Amino acid sequence: MPVYKDEKRGTWYASFYYTDWMGNKKKKKKEGFKTQKEAKAFEREFLNKAHASCDMTFGSLVELYMEDCQSRLKPTTLENKKYVIDLKILPYFKDMPINTITPTTVRKWQNELISSEKNYSQTYLKTVNNQLSAIFNFAMKYYKLPSNPARICGSMGKKNADSMQFWTVEEFKKFIAAVEDKSTSKVAFELLFWTGMRSGELLALTLNDFDFEAQTVSINKNYARMKDEDLILEPKTPKSKRVITLPPFLCELVQDYASKLYDYKPDERLFQVTKYYLHHEMDRGCKKSGIKKIRIHDLRHSHASLLIEMGFSPLLISERLGHENIETTLQTYSHLYPNKHSEVAERLEKLNEKNLNSEP
Repeated sequence: MPVYKDEKRGTWYASFYYTDWMGNKKKKKKEGFKTQKEAKAFEREFLNKAHASCDMTFGSLVELYMEDCQSRLKPTTLENKKYVIDLKILPYFKDMPINTITPTTVRKWQNELISSEKNYSQTYLKTVNNQLSAIFNFAMKYYKLPSNPARICGSMGKKNADSMQFWTVEEFKKFIAAVEDKSTSKVAFELLFWTGMRSGELLALTLNDFDFEAQTVSINKNYARMKDEDLILEPKTPKSKRVITLPPFLCELVQDYASKLYDYKPDERLFQVTKYYLHHEMDRGCKKSGIKKIRIHDLRHSHASLLIEMGFSPLLISERLGHENIETTLQTYSHLYPNKHSEVAERLEKLNEKNLNSEP
């Protein structure tokens, strides 16, 4: 192997030629290894990676996977993906050659997470497992890995939580009374509860997005803050771009709020705060009002449950929430419909009795 010792520095370096994926011959040199063994290991792993060999380590596979994701995902999605991989997947699999990782290996990893003292939620376990499976799918598609050990092993966790947290109108009224001393908080939470928009969609809003004559708000962008930088991004999915109708009182609230902002321009963000601010205000309002604490995203669930209780169709709710398809709405909120089934039976019973009584 082309590994050499730098006599002056007392370290080792690797210097070799390789052929890249386009068929071009290139030279690679890396210095500063403490031992000959480390230099040889670097060369071997580099060539495995360059030749798309399944002998490459899982860590090298992740590097290739993240490079591929770089140009395809939004910065926030990429950052969240990296966080999960670095924290829960790489520590266990990093140094293993990918062709040595079996369903049994994955099963042991799953069991460690399931039995962890941190008591991870079922939905979080599902998310982490799905990420591992996605990496192996990538290896199968582009690097000739014969099979996906995570898929063969089977999943862990659940897609949806056993119970969904949400507020009734009465609970929301108590909460909003506790935060109305801050106009930004009041108007922001009113919009979240009565429209079902996502927090990122709320924080990206400008006054220009509102049509007060038509009583609507256009959702066409998403806000995120990453590494101390404000980002205005595309909405979560194509269907997330939508127009939401507003009750008159909500229009009045927004207009009054905007009129009191100092030196505000209609194309600027209407709420110059971050998600951290919303979380802080949620905590403050819950403590002050004494109602149960829920997540910011649960205000979206609260809106959906309110519409379901009011009898609106799943299709309308799906369009209002900006779900990609109606199946998402039905899968997410199907457990809120059980009381409606008994109502169906009661109405059919009454209809049958009415027909029987009307027979001659």
